[in-house]
Amino acid sequence: MDLSSKIILISGPTASGKSNFAIQLAKKVKGEIINADSMQVYKELKILTARPNPKDYQKIKHHLYGFLNVTKKFSTGQWLKLSQNKIEEIRKRKKIPIFVGGTGLYFKALTDGLVKIPNIPLKVRSKIRNLQKKLGQKKFYSKLLKLDQNIKGKIFETDVQRSIRAYEVKYHTKKSLYDWFKNTKSKFLEDDFLKIYIDYPRQDLIQRIAKRTDQMMKVGAIKEVKNFLKIKIKRENSSNKVIGITEIREFLEEKLNLDQVKEKITIKTRQYAKRQSTWARGQMMNWKKLEPQDLKKFLKNI
Repeated sequence: MDLSSKIILISGPTASGKSNFAIQLAKKVKGEIINADSMQVYKELKILTARPNPKDYQKIKHHLYGFLNVTKKFSTGQWLKLSQNKIEEIRKRKKIPIFVGGTGLYFKALTDGLVKIPNIPLKVRSKIRNLQKKLGQKKFYSKLLKLDQNIKGKIFETDVQRSIRAYEVKYHTKKSLYDWFKNTKSKFLEDDFLKIYIDYPRQDLIQRIAKRTDQMMKVGAIKEVKNFLKIKIKRENSSNKVIGITEIREFLEEKLNLDQVKEKITIKTRQYAKRQSTWARGQMMNWKKLEPQDLKKFLKNI
């Protein structure tokens, strides 16, 4: 298989072994790894986001990991621009760019292009955010479904940020967010990509998540959250969404014991993995699906 002109994409649910597989693949094909996980960009949150460790960085060159302060906002558009630059840099070195991560929107922006929606006035955005707060997410989502049927099956009821975004786009432009998506184009062709999705069996993944949560606690997740909580961060910043921050904060406030913290983090991570898998079924239908036992065989046949 000639991969010299390809951009390789590796996705899969959290804890499915994407990073390790990416390193093995990069060694085999002379590749460099680019982060496609929206939480692994943060400098101060290494443990909870399961960022690759220093030994991994020594094996293979990694890009766009841990470069952003947690106080900063970071958009899909910013990520896409940085990623496109990295692809050019890596190809100039005659290496293969390998993207790895679990953020579906990042991959979608890279393969399908980034939607160019007109700027929505701050007054409109504030009005809709206030409406969401007043109604609560469940009622707000029901109202959104009536306003825009296109979001059904694409945005989860629990996803506050995307629900608000879809509502404000439809309200202001009179056009669905997903109609805007249809008019976007990537700067790359479909044939430029090799898309791999690691499809881990659910029960095995649950065990891996529990084991990883336990390991995070052993290597300093509590200290990491202590340091994070000392920083003044706006509530709406994405860094606050990192799984484990809320639970460890409750432990530090003596509202939970350590076993309860681990259980809550594990459950929340499992729920996140399920959402990732649901996204993949709807959005990554043309990706090559590999189960864990297929990975060695795939590497051997390259």
